[in-house]
Amino acid sequence: MERLKQTLEKIQPLDQQAMEEARNRIDHLIKPQRSLGKLEDIAVQLSGITGKLHPKLDSKAIIVMAADNGVCEEGISAAPQVVTQMMTGYIANGVSGVCALAAQARAQVVTVDIGVAGELSDPKILHKKVKFGTNNIAKGPAMTREEAIKAIEVGIEIAEQEIQKGRNLLGTGEMGIGNTTPSTAILSVMSGTDPGEITGVGANLPKEQLDNKIAVIRKAIEINKPDKRDGIDVLAKVGGLDIAGMVGVMLAGAANRVPVVVDGYISTAAAIIAVTIEPKVRDYLICSHASEEKGAAKASAFLGFEPMLNLDMRLGEGTGAALAFNIIEAAAFMSEKMITFQEAGIGVV
Repeated sequence: MERLKQTLEKIQPLDQQAMEEARNRIDHLIKPQRSLGKLEDIAVQLSGITGKLHPKLDSKAIIVMAADNGVCEEGISAAPQVVTQMMTGYIANGVSGVCALAAQARAQVVTVDIGVAGELSDPKILHKKVKFGTNNIAKGPAMTREEAIKAIEVGIEIAEQEIQKGRNLLGTGEMGIGNTTPSTAILSVMSGTDPGEITGVGANLPKEQLDNKIAVIRKAIEINKPDKRDGIDVLAKVGGLDIAGMVGVMLAGAANRVPVVVDGYISTAAAIIAVTIEPKVRDYLICSHASEEKGAAKASAFLGFEPMLNLDMRLGEGTGAALAFNIIEAAAFMSEKMITFQEAGIGVV
């Protein structure tokens, strides 16, 4: 609890002076004003986050939180739970989807076992298991409040370790069979939306089983009665350990003035919890892409996110964040490498 408290105390608003300086420079670059659109907004946000006119984004990492979900007992996923354990190993060994895209973006992938149901011995995995998967949310809370805080603090710890290594751009990723179910439960509670409107097929759940998944989410909310005013209560009652770890990464990024790129649906559910715990975190997050998962658009809209990419993706793992790294870095290059009209010795267009 002490690590979480200290992290929250460090989170400050964006640096408005740095943002004004960045906006003024960008408005005077050798181009028509606003002609580079959202790249300009990203560059201004980066200056507000870092307090620097020209922030460096030359050391990037995606932190992948791996965990299992006890609610898989309810038949809410097409894939067997053992796939979490298998995929965690593949991610750690650099052969999964996020690894391929991260390599292209010159980013490291950090694989964390925060709650996989089996024992993992691979030395390439960071072993930070809080418990062997969550409890079945259709029967009671996913975890205790203490376990939720411990999982958040694992995320803080890993993010701060990466920042101490010089990482200046972080992305969130996850691996966990069944994790669209707790994500949808979180979104339903926080946005007041019925699960029937936002529950999707996740990892290709047959559509004839979708009604069962919706019923399970409704039951979980009814049984646990999470308090939407208390993000940690919602997380503990209907969330996931991977979600909690990503919450910690987001809080640590904000506390250390490092931008955090939010991946897809599950990462956005984590962002909802992080922003509920500390609203200032919202300004330190950059939304990468519009996931194809059914509830994703609602989740992004709830936070006021405008996803920069729409590629019909829904893999998770941090794949969207890896792709967005290229665009975010391009925004920083634009601000630094272009000259102003004054520097060119010509008038403003």
